[in-house]
Amino acid sequence: MFIVHTQTLENYGAHSEDGKFSSGNAYWKFKGGDTYLVEDLDRPADAMAFVAALVMENNIMWKEYPSAIQTYAEWLSSLPDDEGLAQSSRDYYTSVLKRVSPRRPAEFPQQLEEV
Repeated sequence: MFIVHTQTLENYGAHSEDGKFSSGNAYWKFKGGDTYLVEDLDRPADAMAFVAALVMENNIMWKEYPSAIQTYAEWLSSLPDDEGLAQSSRDYYTSVLKRVSPRRPAEFPQQLEEV
C-alpha cells in the first residue's frame, strides 16, 4: 500500500483577468491537497500514476497533481504520537484518507475509463 499526496494551486489572476503568464496576470497560490491510500498496486510509480489518472487537473484557474509518495508504513511512522488525547492525530489522519484501488473502479468511473 502506498500513500500519495496531491498538491493544488489556484490562479487568483484568472478570477478578474485572463490569468495568463503572457499578459502578466498569472497569480498562482498553493492551496491544499488530498492524501490517498492506494491499495492493490505493488509499485510506487503505478500508485502515483493511478492517482494522477484519478485527480489531475490542469487549467487556467486550478491545478491538482500528485506531489509525493510514501509507503503506508513510512506515512504511519511520520504521524505525531499523542497518546492520551480524546482522538489521536493518527486516528484523525487515518480517517480522512481517501482509499482508492484499481480493483474498485466504480468509485471513480469517469476518471478510469482510459486507465
